Amino acid sequence: MMGCWILNEGLSVILVLSWLGVNFYLFIDTFCWYEKEESFHYTRVILGSTLAWARASALCLNFNCMLILIPISRNLISFIRGTSICCRGPWRRQLDKNLKFHKLVAYGIAVNAAIHVVAHFFNLERYHWSQSEEAEGLLAALSKLGNTPNESYLNPVRTFPANTATELLRTIAGVTGLVISLALVLILTSSTEFIRQVSYELFWYIHHVFIVFFLSLAIHGTGRIVRGQTQDSLSLHNVTFCSDHYAEWQTAAQCPVPQFSGKEPSAWKWVLGPVVLYACERIIRFWRSQQEVVITKVISHPSGVLELHMKKRGFKMAPGQYILMQCPAISSLEWHPFTLTSAPQEDFFSVHIRAAGDWTAALLEAFGAGGQALQEPWSLPRLAVDGPFGAALTDVFHYPVSVCIAAGIGVTPFAALLKSIWYKCSETQTPLKLSKVYFYWICRDARAFEWFADLLLSLETRMSEQGKTHFLSYHIFLTGWDENQAVHIALHWDENTDVITGLKQKTFYGRPNWNNEFRQIAYNHPSSSIGVFFCGPKALSKTLQRMCRFYSSADPRGVHFYYNKESF
Repeated sequence: MMGCWILNEGLSVILVLSWLGVNFYLFIDTFCWYEKEESFHYTRVILGSTLAWARASALCLNFNCMLILIPISRNLISFIRGTSICCRGPWRRQLDKNLKFHKLVAYGIAVNAAIHVVAHFFNLERYHWSQSEEAEGLLAALSKLGNTPNESYLNPVRTFPANTATELLRTIAGVTGLVISLALVLILTSSTEFIRQVSYELFWYIHHVFIVFFLSLAIHGTGRIVRGQTQDSLSLHNVTFCSDHYAEWQTAAQCPVPQFSGKEPSAWKWVLGPVVLYACERIIRFWRSQQEVVITKVISHPSGVLELHMKKRGFKMAPGQYILMQCPAISSLEWHPFTLTSAPQEDFFSVHIRAAGDWTAALLEAFGAGGQALQEPWSLPRLAVDGPFGAALTDVFHYPVSVCIAAGIGVTPFAALLKSIWYKCSETQTPLKLSKVYFYWICRDARAFEWFADLLLSLETRMSEQGKTHFLSYHIFLTGWDENQAVHIALHWDENTDVITGLKQKTFYGRPNWNNEFRQIAYNHPSSSIGVFFCGPKALSKTLQRMCRFYSSADPRGVHFYYNKESF
């Protein structure tokens, strides 16, 4: 079991451990440097070890902020995916986990931001206390520096105010730090699974607070609140000797008054490259959004599904890819991902959209779906399209055996795949590495099968004509029915075609027994690499992932299941 898990997840674990390793290295190395660096000796007298905690977490924060935008640069990821020389096998599968890595880096930002904020609260209190009458000795001497001409200050808190919060909000670091913290809290809380399911629009709009976050981060260090001794001062002022003779700083030649300066801001250097990259991403999206999209057909399917056929100059796609779509009449800012359901061989591209939120419900209403009269072509709202972008399903043809599993509307990515298979089977000259496809669709509403059944029926007919009935094995599961449907099903059970789909393959009722299904597939293909592709809810995804690990052989010559999940 462990060997199978390593086989499927080994590279992901190595990448995550590498990321953690770099974080730990940066943190520990920076922490030790600030604990020992001579130029910050007097700063440590006031702040103690919280100086090192604040600076080490700041560097890790910069590192993770550099990474956070890269996984969501869709054009970059699609470009890397397209370079097959650089991205094959397990490396290619890592690209499908870009959003998981994005979330992981976000957790890293949250942890380091929390450490940084707490450390600086302690720093502020110590700066504040060192200006009080209770402070004495070297601590008091350091805090009083800067009160006379030709002296530079070390303590940025110049008086002993009653309220440290007031002093905090007088500094650039304090104001921008507060803005960064509030932006981070808003982004993290609105990104939870619950918020995204209840109101995707809320998640979408609040997530764009990242612009404020990065702007504040870039100028956060310009206040130079963390100060250390200058190199010129260090050459004249030996801290080891002079720290014990602070009373003589004004008179002794060997101990001149130390001079201090703020540390140069560096956050902008870390994030500049990724921010420019992401800005190019958005510029490309804006450019594509201005290109004309011609809507050629609008079809309203049962169970609240809208099918749109579109054309766009220069649009090229592969099975399993997705697009980002915007409807300016509904929102000029929101872009939503939809999997393409057309095949590359068709002269249009299509999507199937189910009402699953405010935006999709408004789109269906704008196009007259859902029981309303369909709009005339001239009155249809304008759509903007960005993409297409690569996804996990594009790798289906790279395996000798593929298992495709869909739940509900999650069947849409597989529509393009099955259509492409239909066309490839028609082109007898096209050699395929793929020799067997298992297709599973689990759905609770019988009406949802109607729009997809025609495709399966034509594919079933084509396979029969080509003598390739063994190529596609499909299994449709209905998990919801009422009493009338049950009676109707029972009355027509003995007919040659299925009463619900009209296909030769009968519909199953209930949920699949995945242990039996995977066991049988493993038995049928004892020495094969099998790609498992899924689009649907998280609970079922975990089950399938567990099945892939359990039924993969520890023997390199045995059967191996490789799990791939659609995520965008």
